[in-house]
Amino acid sequence: MSALSDPRAPDHPPGAPRRAATMREVAALAGVSIKTVSRVVRGEAGVSPELTTRVTEAAAMLDYRHNLAASTLRGHGQKTAAIGLVLMDVANPFAAALHRAVEDFAHGRGTLVFAVSSDEDPDRQREVLEALLSRRVDGLIVMPVGADHSILLREHTRGTPVVFVDRAPESAEFDSVTADNREGAIRAVEHLAAQGHSRIAYLGDLHTIQTAAHRYAGYVEGLARSGITLDPNLIHTDLHSPEAATAAAEALLTRPDRPTAVFSAQNLITTALLRTIGKYDPKHAIAIIGFDDLPLADLITPPLTTIAQDPTRIGRTAAELLFTRLDGDTSPPRHRVIPTRLIPRGSGEIPGSTTTSVKTPADRPAASQHHRR
Repeated sequence: MSALSDPRAPDHPPGAPRRAATMREVAALAGVSIKTVSRVVRGEAGVSPELTTRVTEAAAMLDYRHNLAASTLRGHGQKTAAIGLVLMDVANPFAAALHRAVEDFAHGRGTLVFAVSSDEDPDRQREVLEALLSRRVDGLIVMPVGADHSILLREHTRGTPVVFVDRAPESAEFDSVTADNREGAIRAVEHLAAQGHSRIAYLGDLHTIQTAAHRYAGYVEGLARSGITLDPNLIHTDLHSPEAATAAAEALLTRPDRPTAVFSAQNLITTALLRTIGKYDPKHAIAIIGFDDLPLADLITPPLTTIAQDPTRIGRTAAELLFTRLDGDTSPPRHRVIPTRLIPRGSGEIPGSTTTSVKTPADRPAASQHHRR
């Protein structure tokens, strides 16, 4: 097998995207019929181990992926009129709003959206990406997990447009759209400091998630800008379940020297914090700012102050970039940064026990939408 050359090579101009291998090419390389290849890739019984091995090795050599959408391609000029959207959790309010924005834009272009959840699991992400690609989606919008983007790099090389959303790629190969997480976190901390707080706690998601890392960095920088010494005892990270967030909130609220303010850096963590705080702070003496707005945030007591992202704008911008590529744009990759905004409603304006001359950052110019990190 190793002595055989790739049958696609003569038709592959240098530098051009490498086209996907066909079942006919796998059959030719393995020295079997197309029917045998079909039976092997479908997992049907009755094929000898020897032939199965030959087909499997040929498929691996050609990087062949079985096309589940082959029957639909004939009527779409080799396009499926479908794109894939990989989110951390389609049930998360932020992800749901982003999903809807992508879907609305795609609908205007006559394109379906297959949305799936990765659950922040690299193995699950790989599985759902392979499932989407086996259906020959025309492009991908991905909220990436981890640092291994080999599948996406391979598909990008083949000519499939890929846009990263919410988290920027380590590689400069891809278009991406993110919120300005660090600046939003700085603004939250400075706003709390301006209300007289110096004991500002932090609750955050997994440190391996890029957005969580940027928000934590913003928290640390916000403290430094406000002249507040960082206290490790007020910091709880890697809170990736309601139970973990609740336990962290209880630990903070039952300390003898408990914080006077809390910056909650993720919407589901904020929900757990709010459920817990009523039990330990019935007089609402602790100030809270949450990152990401919540449904009914203005109806709780006191109304929740938030650093709001704009998931609708983020999703629409990602869809615009993707369809620009599908329309043939080959310009260098672009990174769009969508500003956040502080929405003061009451919980973040509860005064601290001390006064401070720290100035609020409310008048600071918003970050440019087009700068690169």
